[in-house]
Amino acid sequence: MCRVLNILSALLSRFLFAVHGVVTVWRVVEVTGEASYWLLVMGVALLGVEMAITVKYTRNTEWRWFSPMVFLYLSTVIPSVWFLELNLLQSNLPFNSSTNSDPQLLSQIPLTMGLEELDPENWVKALEQTMLIILVVGRWLMPKGDMSRDQLSQLLMAYVGLGADILDIFDTFKEPQVKTNPAVIIVGLSLFSWALMQFPVVLTQTSHPKIQEEDQLAAAPCGEACWTVSCCSSEVWSLLLTVGLQDGPFLIYRLYLMIRENVLNQLMIFFTCKNILTVLLEVYRIFVVHFEQNNSERRTQSSDPPQRHSEWTEEENVEVTSQE
Repeated sequence: MCRVLNILSALLSRFLFAVHGVVTVWRVVEVTGEASYWLLVMGVALLGVEMAITVKYTRNTEWRWFSPMVFLYLSTVIPSVWFLELNLLQSNLPFNSSTNSDPQLLSQIPLTMGLEELDPENWVKALEQTMLIILVVGRWLMPKGDMSRDQLSQLLMAYVGLGADILDIFDTFKEPQVKTNPAVIIVGLSLFSWALMQFPVVLTQTSHPKIQEEDQLAAAPCGEACWTVSCCSSEVWSLLLTVGLQDGPFLIYRLYLMIRENVLNQLMIFFTCKNILTVLLEVYRIFVVHFEQNNSERRTQSSDPPQRHSEWTEEENVEVTSQE
């Protein structure tokens, strides 16, 4: 019964990803007028094959460390967002009415009557925002695999925070100093794509229970192995990924916009300060985790010699007694 529910959850989450991916690619084709861009659908089209392989070869219908489903979805959505943003750059607002056409089939559906009134900028903004919502909801619906409910809740909350920071990058494209600057927009899109690469990683966003970490420390040999265990713990990898994939690059990008492009507004100042504090706290946390594990290792080593000495003393006493 549990496996059936996992399969249904996996099917629902992939269906959600596929629908949003198809709509995003459709918008690219509609804006550019090139039917060849339908090839971008290949990413979400492979979700059926990926699900069959995942269900057959995994116990909980989900891979432990990496999610191919999220990666295939992003392989469709990220190029589509690039084409849409570059089209906005090329159009250079205000847009003409030719870029605002919608197929007649869509306009005849009652639920989508208002979609034809959206201009290209609102279309792109809506697709980018719903993309991050779909990532969070899809991760929530898909089977949690080997994660506990506590770890899953931490992962989802981390995704929400990451999504808010990523969306602010697109708001900078609206600034007068940026919206006509191809180099700055391309760098921003590159950082957006780079930051999304942390979403397919499953368990590195959460830390294992402390008991498991203590068991790893107790089982690990001293010396060089202790350093390996410390660096390879899930919490440390999570912090390193966040700093390297998002907070660090985003901080440099925002500082460049503020200093060189003179982009100064309340949101820019807030998110820049937020990135500075986040990077400092993450680096501080890495050192804290490392030193705590080293201290635990020293306590373990210091408790071993007395035990060995007591065992040796007992053996010596037995020998002395036998001699007497």
